[in-house]
Amino acid sequence: MQKTSLIYVEQDGKYLMLHRVSKKNDPNHDKWIGVGGKFEPGETAQECAKREMLEETGLTALSLEYRGIVDFYCDVATDEEMHLFTCTRFSGTIQPCDEGVLEWVEKTRVNELHLWEGDKIFLKLLAEDAPFFHLELKYEGDRLASSKMLP
Repeated sequence: MQKTSLIYVEQDGKYLMLHRVSKKNDPNHDKWIGVGGKFEPGETAQECAKREMLEETGLTALSLEYRGIVDFYCDVATDEEMHLFTCTRFSGTIQPCDEGVLEWVEKTRVNELHLWEGDKIFLKLLAEDAPFFHLELKYEGDRLASSKMLP
């Protein structure tokens, strides 16, 4: 199972969203997501999140809040264990991202974007300030086939 970290950078009631439009053969092509990526050998979830945030945005995380784990299973892609973080304290200036376009989006408008259906579930949990959670999402192609909270 591939391990990744995903970060939702927050400021003034907005999330910094990445519109994935730049990479060829991108399973997230044209979707809006947070920033993040794959663990490097020996990295912890938090180390990965900090590195990916800096690489994709130019911003340095000063504090990360570990919010949950989301397991993705898909019949046409590698299974993934995603570690989900939010970040409200950071420094630096946003730099262009080679994976797409970064844009600050009002949290209340995020669900209007072209998102994965499962992302709407964990974004709702973030909005509700849910305690640490473990969510399982199963996809058939691009379609969310099932979701469940794990103990």
